[in-house]
Amino acid sequence: MLIGHFGLGFAAKKAAPAMSLGTLFIACQVADLLFGILVLIGVEQVVVQPGVTKMFPLNFVSYPYSHSLLAVCVWAVLFGLVYFAVRRTRMSAAVTLALLVVSHWVLDFITHRPDLPLTLRAPTRVGLELWSSIPGTLAVEGLIFACGIAVYARATAARDRIGSIGLWSLVVVLAVLYLATSFGPPPPSAAAAAWSAEAMWLLVVWAYWVDGHRLPRPS
Repeated sequence: MLIGHFGLGFAAKKAAPAMSLGTLFIACQVADLLFGILVLIGVEQVVVQPGVTKMFPLNFVSYPYSHSLLAVCVWAVLFGLVYFAVRRTRMSAAVTLALLVVSHWVLDFITHRPDLPLTLRAPTRVGLELWSSIPGTLAVEGLIFACGIAVYARATAARDRIGSIGLWSLVVVLAVLYLATSFGPPPPSAAAAAWSAEAMWLLVVWAYWVDGHRLPRPS
C-alpha cells in the first residue's frame, strides 16, 4: 500500500495530539525507509518487473529484515521505546507509534501478492493481492487516505497560512506522487526504486514543518 500508510499517519494525530505529524509519518513508513537502505547496501533485493502486479511494477525478491512480520514487530517495539526514552512521554504515545509501525505490514498484507515473509528465514509468504485490481486498490487506498486527512483536519487547526496552505499542498503532492507511481513509467532500476523510498524523508520534513504551524483542537 502507498498513500494508505500516510492516511493512517494522518489519522494517528487524533490518538497522539502532542506528537508531530512528521514523527507519525516516520512510524508508518519505517519498513519502507529501512527497505530503501537495505536494498542500496545489498542486504535486500527487489527487481523492476512491469506487470508483476497491475498496480506496482516491483518484484520484492527478498526483504525479510524490513518487511517480515517478525522484523516489523521488533522495529515497532524499538521505535516506541526509543521515543519513550528520548521524549519522556506517556507510554500510550509509544504504544501508538509501535502500532503505527506494525500497521505498515498489515496494509501491505492486504495489497501485496504473496511475497511478504512472516519471519527472517521461513519460506512461507503471504499477501491478499489487492494490487491485482486497479479499481479495488484505488478505492481502498483512496478511502484510507481521505479518512486520515479528515481526521487530522478535525483534530488540528491552522494557526497561520502555512498551517493551512502547507497541509493541503502536502496532500496534493502525496496524491500526485501516488498516481505517478501507480500509472507512470516504472523506475529504471532497483537502485532508483530504493532512492525513491529514501526520498520520503522529504515528505517527513514537510510534515514536521506543517504540523509546527497547526495546533491540536480541544477534545
